[in-house]
Amino acid sequence: MTEKKHMTRTRVRYGETDKMGVAYHPNYLSWFEMGRSDLCRANGKSFALWEAEGILLPVVEAHCRYKSPLCYEDEIIIETAVTKLSKVSVVFSCRVIHADTGKVAAEGYTKHAFTSSDGKLLRDGNALQEWLGGLMVE
Repeated sequence: MTEKKHMTRTRVRYGETDKMGVAYHPNYLSWFEMGRSDLCRANGKSFALWEAEGILLPVVEAHCRYKSPLCYEDEIIIETAVTKLSKVSVVFSCRVIHADTGKVAAEGYTKHAFTSSDGKLLRDGNALQEWLGGLMVE
């Protein structure tokens, strides 16, 4: 079954908060990574399997807009989807949502280039690009 939008549930851990008890801003990018890894795994192919086949996805751009704070022990939902795709890159869009209130805490994206294991840009499409096309939301 193709799951075009994936929902990952987790909690804000103590070590992810600052002195004020609020989720520290770099953790959102870690949650974005958790969401995109879970999206791929839920659809049958983890990033580790793609890397074993010689296709890597280094981050070339990241954006996060913070909308409302999260605190220690808050349950969150990380909503992740493939929203843009070209022969050389893919964009995963994410929203971090407070599970109890439904309020969006942050939203953003990461853009990744398709590269070979030696770091060369794959310019003519590849199996991962084709596979991700089946996960793209309209």
